[in-house]
Amino acid sequence: MKNITFMLATTLLILSCSLCNAQKKGKVAAPISSPAPAPAPHYANITELLSVAGPFHTFLDYLQSTKVIETLQSQANDTEEGLTLFVPKDSAFASLKKPSLSNLTQEQLKNLCLFHALPHYYSLADFKNLSGVGPVPSFAGGDYSLNFTDKMGTIHMTSGWSDTKISSSVWSTAPVGIYQIDKVLLPEEIFGTDIPPTPAPAPAPEATAPAADAPSADTKADRGPSASKDSSASCRVLASLVLALSGMMFLLSF
Repeated sequence: MKNITFMLATTLLILSCSLCNAQKKGKVAAPISSPAPAPAPHYANITELLSVAGPFHTFLDYLQSTKVIETLQSQANDTEEGLTLFVPKDSAFASLKKPSLSNLTQEQLKNLCLFHALPHYYSLADFKNLSGVGPVPSFAGGDYSLNFTDKMGTIHMTSGWSDTKISSSVWSTAPVGIYQIDKVLLPEEIFGTDIPPTPAPAPAPEATAPAADAPSADTKADRGPSASKDSSASCRVLASLVLALSGMMFLLSF
């Protein structure tokens, strides 16, 4: 009897262990969800943007000839800081008479191009925060800096030789901002501090007082015959009086 009881207990124990193992094997671990990847930043091809807008062909030619376009493209898409670029239109270069860019060395041209860039992305709204804070270092480094002023919502930039404004946005999506300006930025570090004075604006023409109303030819013509008739009548009356007086004196003489 004891042996039978022992065998039944052993059998039950073996069956319960088998059921436990089966339940453990049947459980499927819940998959661990990984966080969604952050969206990739917008890629901006500076060469393509400047080729279709503007026209900015002259400035793009300088960027390519000095290899600055490669530096700017790398800064735009390979760094966290991003890039801000100011691009003058072809007409800005055409109107640039003095100083001339034709006598600049390759290194000076390179610094001139870098002077038109900031090693950080700024939106149009960000420039208002830069207004009045002092010189902002450009991509050229050193003393190549720009000053920004917010004048009634329009952002003005000064660089010693140049005083211009941001006239429109070519591209403004982080991490790249490209903005059109009206003039070429000329740094004092290249062109010196002997800046010619800005010509004074031409004085406004003085307002002349309106001339007194003169009788028109038609008026004179209208008045002419009437005045002549009045003068002739007066002469006839005077002549009659003279004759009458002469006759009376003649009669009194007898």
